[in-house]
Amino acid sequence: MHREGASFRWRLFVEGSSNQQGSGASVILEGSDGLLIEQALRFAFKASNNQAEYEALIAGMLLAKEMEAKGLLAKSDSLLVTGQVKGEYQAKDPQMAAYLEYVQVLEETFEVFELVHVPKE
Repeated sequence: MHREGASFRWRLFVEGSSNQQGSGASVILEGSDGLLIEQALRFAFKASNNQAEYEALIAGMLLAKEMEAKGLLAKSDSLLVTGQVKGEYQAKDPQMAAYLEYVQVLEETFEVFELVHVPKE
């Protein structure tokens, strides 16, 4: 069912990071009605920054889907992840390709989806 104005009612901000202490991510989902959901994720596995970024994006997309979002504007500070999702970069690494494939499957569950790169502040 397509609703007028459903375009970007939800905004998602994701950031993944990895260091010596471990890896994790932060996910912030914001609805047009002022609803704000924040999640901090800590991974039980060693992840690269890009893996952590994909994990954050996937967690955020699943959360938006759970909230029945029709349109989602996602923002990430990872140039690689946004480039791969937009088709500007190839995912040569098998693990990155698997993450990308899952994001593309999730993308289809939204009427409107866009991922934009926002440089780190």
